[in-house]
Amino acid sequence: MTDFKIQGGRKLSGSIVTNTSKNGALGLLCASLINKGTTTLHGIPRIEEIRRMLEVFKSLDIKVEALSDTSLKITPPKQWDISKINRESASRMRSVLMLLGALVHIDKDFRLPHAGGCDMGERTIAAHKHGLEELGVHILTEEDDYHVTNRGLKAAEIVMYEASDTAAENLIIAAALTPGKTIIRYAPPNYQVQDVCHLMETFGVKIDGVGTHILTVHGVESIDMEAEHYNSEDPIEAMGFVTAAIMTGSELTVERCPINFLEVELLKLKYMGLKFDTSDKYLAKNDKTELVDITVHADKSELKAPENKIHPLPYPGLNVDNLPYFAPIATQSEGETLIHDWMWESRAIHFTELNKLGANVQLLDPHRVKVVGKTVLKGAQVVCPPALRPGFIIFLAMLGAEGESILRNIYTIARGYEDLAQRLNAVGANIEVLE
Repeated sequence: MTDFKIQGGRKLSGSIVTNTSKNGALGLLCASLINKGTTTLHGIPRIEEIRRMLEVFKSLDIKVEALSDTSLKITPPKQWDISKINRESASRMRSVLMLLGALVHIDKDFRLPHAGGCDMGERTIAAHKHGLEELGVHILTEEDDYHVTNRGLKAAEIVMYEASDTAAENLIIAAALTPGKTIIRYAPPNYQVQDVCHLMETFGVKIDGVGTHILTVHGVESIDMEAEHYNSEDPIEAMGFVTAAIMTGSELTVERCPINFLEVELLKLKYMGLKFDTSDKYLAKNDKTELVDITVHADKSELKAPENKIHPLPYPGLNVDNLPYFAPIATQSEGETLIHDWMWESRAIHFTELNKLGANVQLLDPHRVKVVGKTVLKGAQVVCPPALRPGFIIFLAMLGAEGESILRNIYTIARGYEDLAQRLNAVGANIEVLE
């Protein structure tokens, strides 16, 4: 149990650097397993979700060598025994599902524990199941496991059941080792999906259409090489730091922001009245992702509610993981903001936790909230919601709330964000970690 004690209402200033992404790192770790040789991955954040995945790797005798704090060398075992999987660690992650794309090439009959992760209502695996079925995989949902079988994989044309990032990654990984041409339609070209595509290209797998909704994967017989790849920066964390500046009325520069995955969010904020500047573009260490530095002038901005509702869409629309940030932002905007979180069952319910800080968030139904602003937020004691992004928005609201706040049991936030207290304290926050 770890808590945050926050002295709110303090201005932030200076610069804060965006970390590499959780979602990208998890996809790359799972994708590395189709390489019989060694894969060196740089930019793997030190967060709880990664620690759970590495516990799973250890249980499967996958060799993981730490070359530095954020660089890992992955070597799969010569002999696999999937039955040895660490069930406790596996069941605490949604991302354990992305092991399917690699494991179907290793064993024709195995079981994978049910995926866990955030508590946001029912979360289907239909996009994974139906897509992999087209390649020749059969997935049966049992009481505690997914029973996965196949009699041999074949290239196919797949129309994705829904635009799922993790399912698209699974299909790309599975198709990469399936000889022939697999076409994946309605694949969301989100940042983590593109990262997996770039790693596949490093492995020598040709993929047409990277960055579009139609991917053609030219599968190969085998991958056995020394490979190296850099994870890209996290647009969700970048948006979180922009929100921190807004909630504290600060001028703050957020460095290394992957701009192509933030354009819609920034456009919404521009029309809401936020003043900000962006630097010229420069490339991330993977030589593909375009980055900018964003300087937020929240101290010179008067925010107003948007005329239309805020809702997510598959990329290039507003990212579903960035949607929750608009709830605390709306508390500091004049007028009524309608937020429609249609993708996740019941996640919007967690947004009402902001009311404990003095917000006016009205739950209209399990998917929609109305936020009435502008309100003065006051410090309070809140138990962190059991979902990553809703937990983080409570934390961000506490940064701007007057007085002292305590956020209890921040494990959920630690799953996706690294050293938050230390990094934000360096730009003026006052956060104490209570063990």
